[in-house]
Amino acid sequence: MSEPALRVCLDETELDAALRFDARMGLTSDPRYLPMRLHYDRRGSALFSELTRQPEYYPTRCEREILASHAAEIADVLATETGTGGFEHPMGAPVSVVELGAGSAEKIRVLLDALDRDDLLESFWPFDVDAESMREVLRGLARAYPDIRLGGIVGDFALHLQHLPDDHHSRVVAFLGGTFGNFAELERDQFLRDLREALRPGDWFMMGADLVKDPEVILSAYHDEAGVTAEFNRNVLHVLNRRLGADFEPEHFEHLALWDEAASTVDLRLRALKPMSVRLPALELEIGFASGEEIRTGVSAKFRPRELEHRLADAGFGTEHRWSDPSGYFGVFLARAV
Repeated sequence: MSEPALRVCLDETELDAALRFDARMGLTSDPRYLPMRLHYDRRGSALFSELTRQPEYYPTRCEREILASHAAEIADVLATETGTGGFEHPMGAPVSVVELGAGSAEKIRVLLDALDRDDLLESFWPFDVDAESMREVLRGLARAYPDIRLGGIVGDFALHLQHLPDDHHSRVVAFLGGTFGNFAELERDQFLRDLREALRPGDWFMMGADLVKDPEVILSAYHDEAGVTAEFNRNVLHVLNRRLGADFEPEHFEHLALWDEAASTVDLRLRALKPMSVRLPALELEIGFASGEEIRTGVSAKFRPRELEHRLADAGFGTEHRWSDPSGYFGVFLARAV
């Protein structure tokens, strides 16, 4: 096969400008906040990978169980099913898979393997923000899947969905890991509308979503005994120190994860443990923190299945299949653009 194609939709200059904008806007707001996406430099991605292996963190384990149990069924549906919209691909038609926020592309492997075994995988395109990491992932994928076409998209999947590959095969856009829940309320609906606009009728969207359950189970995933979640949460301050020359003292911020019953969300926060004055030279900004003052650092929404299916329908997707783990903690939804 040819060398994997790499579509770079943003560069380091744009990333730096976005970081500066996010940091200034969030830290000068009342209450203060920092977007979840700022956590994910190389260190943050490694910490999150470690977090998913903690015994308290059920989402990755449950999603993996669902995909392992149903990969062959999902592969068959993707390649052959007519669906509610009346769109039909011939038996054995190959599909092109795109994974948003792919990271190391480990989550999707079991499905890729099922498609590849039956010669149903035409191409695979991981989509993520770091070009160097993307090249490394593509090298590993080339060894694992020598007979399929590979490409990578370097960009922000909230902004660059128009760059999805279109090779006239049936497309499957996968968004796994419950990442959809990290969007703010209005961003979720906007993302779904933008994705639908980028797809053709008949293309597929597969989403992993954390489901509403006992809050104690949910919160335990954000308070692992090893403290990995806390270190991941504080990593956003390390990012600002490294990228903007800030002098945050991350060890003097307490990690908090709070359940909001009305919104069905976990709020991630960092609370100052002492009065501090923080300088951000790159922004020509100095910010004071009182003891106990908080920065909101992310949100993780949990969903009821019918609610999520209604959201998909409002954006132009028909949900055709839904799978869950035996405990009902997590769901994988397969919808089609109509």
